[in-house]
Amino acid sequence: MHYTNGNYAAFSKPLKSSTVDGKKAYLIGGGLAALSAAAFLIRDGHMEGRNICVLEELSLPGGGCDGVKDDNRGFIIRGGREMEDHFECLWDLYRSIPSLELENASVLDEFYWLNQADPSSSPVRVTVNQGKDANTLHKFTLSDRAAMELSRLVLTPEEALDDKKITDVFTEDFLASNFWLFWRSMFAFEEWHSAIEMRRYLTRFIHLTHTLTDLSGLRFTKYNQYESLILPLVKYLEAEGVQFRYDTVVTNVEFECKADKKIAKKIQCTSMGEDTGITLTEKDLVFITLGCSTEQSGFGDDNHPAVVPEGIGPSWELWKNIAAQDEAFGRPEKFYGDVAGSNWESATITCLDDKIPEYISKMTGRNPGSGSIVTGGPITVKDSSWLMSWTVSRQPHFKVQPSGQIVAWVYGLFSDVEGDFIKKPMKECTGSEIVEEWLYHIGVPAEEIPELAKNHAHCIPCMMPYVTSYFMVRKAGDRPDIVPKGAVNFAFIGEHVETPRDTVFTTEYAVRTGMEAVYTLLDVGRGVPEVYGSAFDVRALLKAAASLLDGKRLRDIAMPQDKKMALGNLLKEANGTVITELLKESGLI
Repeated sequence: MHYTNGNYAAFSKPLKSSTVDGKKAYLIGGGLAALSAAAFLIRDGHMEGRNICVLEELSLPGGGCDGVKDDNRGFIIRGGREMEDHFECLWDLYRSIPSLELENASVLDEFYWLNQADPSSSPVRVTVNQGKDANTLHKFTLSDRAAMELSRLVLTPEEALDDKKITDVFTEDFLASNFWLFWRSMFAFEEWHSAIEMRRYLTRFIHLTHTLTDLSGLRFTKYNQYESLILPLVKYLEAEGVQFRYDTVVTNVEFECKADKKIAKKIQCTSMGEDTGITLTEKDLVFITLGCSTEQSGFGDDNHPAVVPEGIGPSWELWKNIAAQDEAFGRPEKFYGDVAGSNWESATITCLDDKIPEYISKMTGRNPGSGSIVTGGPITVKDSSWLMSWTVSRQPHFKVQPSGQIVAWVYGLFSDVEGDFIKKPMKECTGSEIVEEWLYHIGVPAEEIPELAKNHAHCIPCMMPYVTSYFMVRKAGDRPDIVPKGAVNFAFIGEHVETPRDTVFTTEYAVRTGMEAVYTLLDVGRGVPEVYGSAFDVRALLKAAASLLDGKRLRDIAMPQDKKMALGNLLKEANGTVITELLKESGLI
């Protein structure tokens, strides 16, 4: 497996591998990583779909990319996925998946045309004082010290950040900035999360720095992520003959591990309580999804808070059993072992009529029922004790959503802190109480809040104990390689495996791991698109620096006199060169 960029490799079709015939493939987990691996097996590996089987513990596929109309609860979305132009592996996949709505078009075509016609932007990124605009547009408020800390982290080698937290590399100067507010509410970072992952995000998305205050760099699907991304992919796989075994819990994969060779020998699993284990040969391929951020999600309703099931859940038990067999298989306890550090709560709010959407329209200046972008990403309530953020995507958010209803998504980063209107921690609140807290922060008069929450909205809270397990402090080796050294017939996929430079908690990471796994095990004669190289593009770096300085010029930065003189001499020497042109274009001089 190798990385490439540019059109030469991107538009090529790999030849059929001489080893693919007679192979069977088993994919453990039905999330985006496994589904993408199945698609790459067919498209690029030339494997027949009937030789591929997906084993999924739930009764439907998609993993964390969900969106469902539950017959008992109503509409549920545990979270959303923010995408951008340079999700190279994701778009490589979806250029080949037929749209379910547009004839002779791919999902990528459908997505691209939609976002061209209706580009994303945030009319209000941050609010204070019950729905008032905090006026944060193009204001990162980084002190000179904080800006230097940011630069220092970007320049620090990853291996120097093993087991370090964000607070090990940033002081209060940085944590008090608007930049950190934008960052943490958009990506769900906490101060105790991994400095390694923070650095990866910074370098991965440098080209989007100038859009952080208005979210104009984001791209969104037409409907929820299940109907827009998962369903077309599943329909494609089913049409190719891929088998799906739902309600199947994989408890272990047995390996034979020697110094130079590791072989998956058996999949231990149960379906409907019955042992349905699968014996493997060296020709069989096994793709194993490790861990799950939405495992053990607990739901509530209008009158009850969310309740989390006991135990760590099947996906984590599976990784524990696998990791016990060889040190190369990672350390799952680093990711599931601190629920207090990896949980937060979300809520799906269905507005039943136009009473509440009137306030959304008043705040955003947009009609929520227009079918176009509404919030354009999260609106963060800066003075919320829960650090609440909320979003209203294009409506209808579900194909079966009744006309006149609006579905909103709310989450609180601090689920164990007392609210501002409801004097209870979010994790103890019923759906109606969460709606009341939200209504308070979008500017609804206090006397109207109880009646609106009770009679004009429906809310399903969801507590996710492992939702930011990806971000927990780690070091090299805690996440296994996609194909460990010596692996003959298996690969690890998903958000808890290691691939260089890319960032977890994204659709891109899931698809990338599936692609790299297939290309490695089948020795596919085509390169995997490398992670977009904005961190190595001087134009992107200069533009990001100018944005982070809130319009200040290089000469305006506070620095010792000797350094200021050195900067002046450097600029003088560069005068008349392309360097000066680049600095002027970026706004730094």
